[in-house]
Formats: sequence, structure tokens, C-alpha cells
Amino acid sequence: MYKTQTSILFFFIFLYSNCFAQTNEKDTPSANLSTPYNTVVTHLQYLQEDSYYPKIAAQSLNAENLSEDQKVKLAVKLKQIYDGTGNYIDPEIIPQDPNYTDSLRNNQNKYVVVSSLPSIYLEKVGNKWLYSANTVKQIDAIHKDVYPFGTSELLDLVHFISDGGKVAGKKYIGLYVWQHIGLLLLIFICFVAHKIFTFFIEKVLVRLLERFRKDTIAGNYIVPVAKPISLLVICWFAAITFPVLQFPIFISQYIIKILNALLPFFVVMVIYKMINVLCYYLEKITSKTETTLDDQLIPLLRKSLKIFVIIGGVIFILQNLEFDITGLLAGISIGGLAFALAAQDTLKNLFGSLMIFVDRPFTVGDWIVTDGVDGTVEEVGFRSTRVRTFHNSVVSIPNGNIADMTIDNMGMRIYRRFKTNIAITYDTPPELIEAFIEGLKQIVKNHPDTRKDYYEIHMNNFGASSLDILFYIFFSVPDWSGELKARGEIMIDIIHLANKLEVRFAFPTSTLHVETFPEKKSLTPDYDISKNAFMAKLKYLQEGKQAKN
Repeated sequence: MYKTQTSILFFFIFLYSNCFAQTNEKDTPSANLSTPYNTVVTHLQYLQEDSYYPKIAAQSLNAENLSEDQKVKLAVKLKQIYDGTGNYIDPEIIPQDPNYTDSLRNNQNKYVVVSSLPSIYLEKVGNKWLYSANTVKQIDAIHKDVYPFGTSELLDLVHFISDGGKVAGKKYIGLYVWQHIGLLLLIFICFVAHKIFTFFIEKVLVRLLERFRKDTIAGNYIVPVAKPISLLVICWFAAITFPVLQFPIFISQYIIKILNALLPFFVVMVIYKMINVLCYYLEKITSKTETTLDDQLIPLLRKSLKIFVIIGGVIFILQNLEFDITGLLAGISIGGLAFALAAQDTLKNLFGSLMIFVDRPFTVGDWIVTDGVDGTVEEVGFRSTRVRTFHNSVVSIPNGNIADMTIDNMGMRIYRRFKTNIAITYDTPPELIEAFIEGLKQIVKNHPDTRKDYYEIHMNNFGASSLDILFYIFFSVPDWSGELKARGEIMIDIIHLANKLEVRFAFPTSTLHVETFPEKKSLTPDYDISKNAFMAKLKYLQEGKQAKN
């Protein structure tokens, strides 16, 4: 009887122990590392608050030489890297083939978990898929990059306070109390820092610049840059601090992406505003040069830089939002080729404008003469050059055509030529002609705007109805108005000289010349044919004019 009771007791103890062992087996999970899918799920699932088994999660690492505590820390850090970069791991896209091969890695048994983190990948070791030994070595370095400037230590403190991820307490709107407090504190710090930073730039820095600099750079250029710089600094601070709050990944992935997109956005804003500062200094430099073409280049440079900054900023923003910009760039390249073929004339004009700025055949304000166009250059643009004609109309010439044209730049002349023939009548005595020529030379010498070292005034031609005197001189004047004024003064002086010497100007006529009529006196003056008499009369006139002056 005793033996029977003892046997029954041992049977129940054995049965209870087996049941207890089966219960423990069911309650205690095990690591499944047979496929990439199972390895990633094992790593992430057993680091969740409701199923926190870090030792099992640590089995997904290929780290035989490390202690169990070191493996656990690295496994936790790896999950924090995923969370801090806003990468949500979708299990459905992870391959479940135990013999999976990566065609991009020479068909090796490797799998990159996140494309933005190519150094973190799985590899097959025996029959198991594990995070590679190379990945394990880089976890600490990547973690410091994701959590820089002491935020890594702050995250360790949060992890310690939350009891290794098993945070106690109630949730409100999906977040713990400490997360709500941390979010409000972060918003408050960003708000106060933005106000202080903006105040410092707009008030302190601007006043200092206005005190030491007597220009408009502080008010017109520094103040508009203050707010974008402040927003850039605040956004950068929020981007490196927010991951410490350990929000749920389905929330933090969107917030982190937004912050990562705002960073290049504010960088673009700052550079966009700083272009105005750069062009302001370039304008001051070009204002000291003699040519005006570089003054026209500044607005074009400003527009080009701003367009380039905007395009580059859009590409970086799309890249931070994890858009596939490779396809976009390829599409832009193909579209650019099609656009280039369709816009050959536009590109030709663009390169023509560059050649104008490099070669400088003329500057703004120059008087140019080219194929059918005669006027003053008003503006040199990307596509065309605008010329104000002497009819006060505006002619736009494509820059591509100007690059191939022969341009006569009248504005580059050192001297302005005046060439004419002074026609006098055939009955003028030679002695009077010589005296008249000497008087013309004296007029050139006396005028303040004529070139004194070179001029040509000679008896030049026997015309059909006149004796022609070549009058070939140059004016040293800066513009066309000065040339017209000097030319008019010279011509008036020539008329005065002709009147004083009684030299008659000839003009094309048909004259019936009758010299002998008893009742009609001849029109020909009675000249004193003595050259000395003519020269004395000329000398008398010149002395009288000098005395009058």
C-alpha cells in the first residue's frame, strides 16, 4: 500500500513537472534565425515593451567574442539607430528564403535591411542569418553619428530611467508622461532660442554694423538672413534632440523625415538670401571699374545663382524624403537632351551672352554700328542685347547673332573724325585759296576739343562745279553730343572766316555766265591779286579776333 501511494505521488510530481516544463517552454520564447525575415523580427520583436527579451534579441548578432551584456547593449543600440533615423522596418518586404542571395553583392547570402544604411546588413553563417561581424563593429560609430553631441549619453539615461525599455506608467494619446514633458520642453527651448537668436542678429549685430559701417548692408541684407539662419539652427537642434524622446516608430518616422527635409530647405533659404550680400559687394567692386558691362553682369549672376541654389535644394530635399532621385536625375538628363535639341537657338543665345561678357566687344552705353543697327547699347541680357537707336526705338538683337556679327564700336574711339569737302567757286584766286586754307588750319589749332598733332586740310579736287578743299580733323570728346557741339562750332568758325575773306561757297548749279553787258556789272569781285594783301588781311582778321577773345 505504501509503495502504491509513493508511486502515485511520484507520478503526479512527474506529471506536474512535465506540465510546468511545457508551460515554461511556451512562455519563454526562442530565437528563430533561419531566414532574414525571422532574424530581423527576432531582433526587433524582443526589444518591444510588451515582449522585452534583450538576450534573445542579442542572438541575432554575429559577435562570438563579446559577452552577453555587450551583445545586449549593441542589440539595443542597433534598434535605436533604426528609430533615430526614422526607418520603419516593414517585415513584409524582407525575404523569407533561407537561401536568399543579393544580386547586387555578387549573389552572396547577404541582405541590407535599410537602403539608407548600407553598412548594416545580414549574412548567412552556417544555417543562421545574423547581423554581420562588420555591422557589429560599426554599431557604436553609427550610433554616435545618429545621436551626436551628447545625445547618446542622454539616450542612455532615458533608457536607464525607463528600466531598459519596460517603462512603467500610463500612456496618454499613445505617449508616456515623460515623453509629453520632453516634447513640450523641446518646443519651448526651440521657441525661446529662436527669439533670442533673432533678437541678437536684428538688434545687436545690426546696430554694431550700422555703427562701424556707413552703408545699407545691415538693414537691407543682414536682417532678411537672420530669421532663416535662426530657423536653420533650431531645426538642426530639434533633429538631433527629438530621437532621444523615443516616440513610437510609426510617429517618429514622419517627424524625423520632416525635420530632415526642413534642414536643406532652410539651408537653401540662407544661401538664397546670402546671394544678395555677395552681389552687393560685387556691385561695389564693379562700380569702381571703367567698363559698365560688368555692372550688367551682376543681375545675371544673381539670377543664375538663385536658380542653381533652388534646383540643388529641391534635389536634396527630395533625397532626404527618401525619393529615388536617381530616376529623377536620369529623367532630367533625358529631358535636358530633348530640351537642348528643341532649344538650340536659346542655348546659342545663352553662349553668345557668355562670349559677350568674356570678350567684351562693347559695354552698356557704347554706340555700336552693326548689320542694320546703329545706336547705343542699353542692356545685355541672357537672350538678347537691347540697342536704343537714334530714332529712339529699341532693337533687340539675339546674342547668338551678335557673336557672329562684325561690330563697329563707335564708343571705343579715342578721337572722333570729322571729314568733309569745302567747295568754293572756280573764280577764287589761288592766293585767296591759300590764305583760306591757312585760316582753316588756325581754326583747328585754336579750338579746345580738336586733335592738334594730326589733321589734313588741303586743296584736294577739281569738282564739277567747285574747287574742293579736304577738311579732315579729329575731335577729342567723350560722347556723341560733345562731337556734335564741337563740329557745329568748327563749321560756324569756317563760315565766319569765309565771310571775312570774301570766299564764296560753291554748290551744284547750271549758270549762264555773261560777263559783258553794258548795263550789268560782273558778279566776280575785283580781287587784289597780291598774295601779300590777302595774308595781311588774314593777319588783321586773326589779330582782331584774338583781341576780341
